[in-house]
Amino acid sequence: MSSSESPYVDQMLALKAQYLIPCVYHFYRNPMVLSRGEGAWLFDHSGKRYLDAYSGVGVVNCGHCNPEIIAATEAQLHQLHHTTTIYLTEPMLRLAEGLDRFVPGRLKRSFFCTSGSEANEGALLLARLATGRSDFVSLSRSLHGRTHLTAGLTGLPFWRTDPYPPSCVHFVASPVCKDCPHGKHYPECDLYCTRELEQVLDENKDRIAAMIAEPVHGNGGIVVPPPGWFRRVKEILEQQGVLLIMDEAQTGFCRTGRRFGFEWEGIEPDILTLCKALGNGMPIAAFMTTDEIAGAYTRPGASTFGGNPVCARTALAALNYMQAHQLEQKAKQSGQRLRRRMEALAGENPVIAGIRGRGLMLGLELADHKGAAAADLLDGLLEWLKDNGVLAGKTGPGRNVLTLMPPLILTADELDHLCRKLEQAFEEVEGF
Repeated sequence: MSSSESPYVDQMLALKAQYLIPCVYHFYRNPMVLSRGEGAWLFDHSGKRYLDAYSGVGVVNCGHCNPEIIAATEAQLHQLHHTTTIYLTEPMLRLAEGLDRFVPGRLKRSFFCTSGSEANEGALLLARLATGRSDFVSLSRSLHGRTHLTAGLTGLPFWRTDPYPPSCVHFVASPVCKDCPHGKHYPECDLYCTRELEQVLDENKDRIAAMIAEPVHGNGGIVVPPPGWFRRVKEILEQQGVLLIMDEAQTGFCRTGRRFGFEWEGIEPDILTLCKALGNGMPIAAFMTTDEIAGAYTRPGASTFGGNPVCARTALAALNYMQAHQLEQKAKQSGQRLRRRMEALAGENPVIAGIRGRGLMLGLELADHKGAAAADLLDGLLEWLKDNGVLAGKTGPGRNVLTLMPPLILTADELDHLCRKLEQAFEEVEGF
């Protein structure tokens, strides 16, 4: 029998090898073929079910194939399934109205598109138009997209594949207190790391249009900046007329226990980018800003699939579901419970070097006895979890952070099931 132990999986792997560009990689040495989803669960070609503890990287916050949301999708499919932004359609406009009500603060104006990369690209263009400046600041552990400019703004080497990155990007170190490049300790450091940002702004006077940042580094290893860091950063940026773009691809829509990650610091970005959970799996994204900044973008702009009626109705249904079912509070409560269980697990397993995150966005960093990134151990752990019916993620510069981002609709029984499987994995996987 083949390594996958399934002729059907071998057939799918052969098609992938023959027809997809090689950069499209997949998890697992022995992969399955997913065919169905329901709530917090996924099912493969053989009918085996898996608790989805990754949510398509924070996409299906409301669960797979949510009946309340799908009903809106189906109804719109039978009514009108495509127009572009050059025509008026109620679904797009109602979604813009809904986002204005859902997003706190002065952020009001939306531009709809289809992916996070496109949303970030549009936000960067808007920042240039609003400031008349050309350059950007990004963080060393960031991931902002796959387009030329957004990939250039990505700090993680693993995702920076373009041999000719744009020259308009300036990087500063991510605020990772555990690995402080300045050898400082919080809070005695008085956020010393923000001086690097001040230096970059001073050296590029009147050239920096915006800084882009994730409230919590997702692929950077689920890193939460220290308290006060974003407030200090916002003060520094405002002093020099630089805009702040918040990339809420993974943190948005209740994932961290707040509607949006930026709320934890009590700040308001100048531009906000949204995707992933906005459509609960449908391809829709947006960037939002204030009346004042939006006024800089007046030349004609359109998106062929932006604000698609089906995607817009689905996204509006997702917003309504999040509010009606209090997913913000559920993420907070479930996240606290999951963290407690993982902290107990860490107390029994020295290989867990740290636990971090917010709400239902948690990362367990794995390191060997010398403190080196234990990426191979994590790969073995993920393989065991998959074989035993749990799908989780891996992030971090060393690809050694076990990442847990289950759907926010996770029940108490499902959360207990996830914890038991994780505890069992650390007992049974070789090397732990």
